[in-house]
Amino acid sequence: MKITGDWLQAAETQKLFQVFEAEGVQLFFVGGCVRNALIGAAVADLDLCSAATPDEVTRIAGTVGLKVIPTGIEHGTVTVLVQGTPFEITTFRSDVETDGRHATVAFSKDIHEDAARRDFTMNALYADAAGEVIDPLGSGIADALARRLRFVGEPAARIAEDYLRILRYFRFSAWYADPEHGSDPEALAAISEGAEGLGAISRERIGAEMRRLLAAPDPAPALAQMQAAGVLQQVLPGADAKSVAVLVHLEAQSAPEWLTRLVVLGGEDPGSALRLSRAEVKAAEGLTGAMGLTPAEAAYRYGAGVARQAQLALQAVMGQPLPEGLEAQIAAGAEAVFPIRAADLADRFQGPALGQALREREARFIASGFRLSREELL
Repeated sequence: MKITGDWLQAAETQKLFQVFEAEGVQLFFVGGCVRNALIGAAVADLDLCSAATPDEVTRIAGTVGLKVIPTGIEHGTVTVLVQGTPFEITTFRSDVETDGRHATVAFSKDIHEDAARRDFTMNALYADAAGEVIDPLGSGIADALARRLRFVGEPAARIAEDYLRILRYFRFSAWYADPEHGSDPEALAAISEGAEGLGAISRERIGAEMRRLLAAPDPAPALAQMQAAGVLQQVLPGADAKSVAVLVHLEAQSAPEWLTRLVVLGGEDPGSALRLSRAEVKAAEGLTGAMGLTPAEAAYRYGAGVARQAQLALQAVMGQPLPEGLEAQIAAGAEAVFPIRAADLADRFQGPALGQALREREARFIASGFRLSREELL
C-alpha cells in the first residue's frame, strides 16, 4: 500500500532521502504522518527513523553540507536542515529498561524491534521515499484504516512502560478511533488497573495531553471512558464529563475551544492540576466570570468571543439550548461604549466616591441596554 502527499514529494524530502541512499542508508517516515496520510487526515509532524546511529546521520549529512542539530541526542534523535526545512531523524530503538516514566533504550538495526516498542498498532507504521507503507507488526495498516485503536502487544505491559500512554489512549481514541468499534475491554481494564501510575507523571506532560484531547472534534466519549475508568479523577479531581457532550452539540455552529471544554469539565484547581500557563488561567477565570453575566454584559466587558464561549459553557452546564437572539445581544454589548469618563464627574466627586459614581452610572448604562446617553447619565 502506498501513500502520497505534498510533504512526501517535496524537493527537500526527496533530496534528504537521496543523500542517505547514496551512502547505503535507508530512511523511513514513521508514526503520525504515515497514519494520517493513510486515513486521509491532515499531516503535521514529520518524523523519520533509520538504522543509522546519530553519529552516522551527522556524518552523512555533513558530506553534502547539511546542518545537523542534536535536538535529542540522548534519545537517538538529531534534526537535519534541508534548505531550511527541519527533519527529525531517530535511530531504531529497543527498550532496555522502563520505570513507568522514562525508558532506557538501546539503538537497534531492526525495524521490527523499533515497531514493537511503540504504543499503538496504528502508530507502528513506516513509509519509504516512494510512499510504500511498511507494517512490521502486520496489523497496523488494517487497524489504521478501520480506525481501531489497539495497544502493541499486551496493554498492561505497554502501560507499565510509560503511564502517560493511558492519556495517549484516550487522546488517540478521540481523534482517530471509530466509536462504532467500541472500546477495547482489555485495554480499559489495564488502564483502570494502572490509573494510579499517572501520579508519577509530571503535571506538564499530563496538561499537554489533556489540551490535545480537549481539542479533538468530539472528546466527550473519550472523557466519559476516562471517568468510568477512574482516570479523570486521577488527573483532575472533581471533574465531571457529562456536560461536555452537550457542549459539543451546542458548538455545531462555532469553532470549538479546548479551554471552554475544560471550564465545562470543571475540577479542583485545573491550573495547578494541568500546569496551565498564567494566560490560560486568566482566560479560564474570565470565561467563568462571564458565565455569571448576561450575554450582552459579557460581550461589553470581555468581548464578543468570550461572551459567546461563556454562553456555550453556561448552557452546556445547564443542559439547555442556546437562547434566541443570542448573537444580537452579543453584538449590542460588544459595540457599546460607555459615554462618560472620570473627568466628567470630577467636579462633583473625588477619591473613592468618584469610582463609585462611575460604577453606578455604568450599571445604569448596561441595565438600559446601552441606550442611556451621556447627558442622561450625567
